[in-house]
Amino acid sequence: MSENDTHTLLPMGKKASVKKPALDFGGETLGQRLTRLRKQRGFTQVELAEKTGITQVLISAYETDRCLFSVEMAVRFALALEISLDELLHPEAKKLSGKKPNRRVLRRLEQIESLPRRKQEALLTTIDAFLSSATG
Repeated sequence: MSENDTHTLLPMGKKASVKKPALDFGGETLGQRLTRLRKQRGFTQVELAEKTGITQVLISAYETDRCLFSVEMAVRFALALEISLDELLHPEAKKLSGKKPNRRVLRRLEQIESLPRRKQEALLTTIDAFLSSATG
């Protein structure tokens, strides 16, 4: 099966206009939701494309609602973003789900953990001082 067999691309500037029952996604389209979730997890479009096995151009098409989600792609996106299908597809899931840590923050934490103990303590002291001044 070629890449074109699993994706429905629409002409540039055209939104998907399939007859469908009214469904409130909390003011966002599925593409907008995919964008929000990708950014919350700290992924670029290129990184998400690599994790799902498609191109960055197709990620952009999905995020701008020029490409319709297939069941397979919904599963791929959910697995890559480490979320449930409900969180990706369900209109109320945004309100129900807990926030997962941003991947950029997690990568930095891993780097900090690899430092010697004294450097970790110095860095954490600096972070604590910054957070204290920022929230106080």
